[in-house]
Parts: sequence; structure tokens; C-alpha cells
Amino acid sequence: MIRKHSATLHGHRTSFSLEDEFWDELKTIAASRSIPLAALISEIDDHRPADSNLSSALRLHVLAWIKAGGQS
Repeated sequence: MIRKHSATLHGHRTSFSLEDEFWDELKTIAASRSIPLAALISEIDDHRPADSNLSSALRLHVLAWIKAGGQS
């Protein structure tokens, strides 16, 4: 199921929609890197192309993480 999530990035509230599986995997990535989930989302947001949206960038990050065998 797709759910809407909210986060504060650099002092601004934003929202994004993700399937539960992607959300769960983002939490796993953050835990494996020993960083807060908000920090991971902010990092992904900072490095995404200007013409992409945050939801897509988060999904692509999860995909890249899985393809790399759980390392980044």
C-alpha cells in the first residue's frame, strides 16, 4: 500500500508517498548505517537531480542499495 509520509528537510516540511516495502527498506538502510531515518532522507534529497521528485529518489536509493548487496 502507498502511504504519505512527512519529513522536515533543512527546516522545511515536505511530504512524499512510498509503498510500505520501500519505507521499511529505508528504515533498514538507516539502521544499518547507524543514522536517523530523517538524516538518510535528507542525504538522499540533497543528492537527487533537480528534475526528480523525492519519492522517486527514495525508491531509486533503495533499489541501488539492494543491487549493491546492502552497501553504499
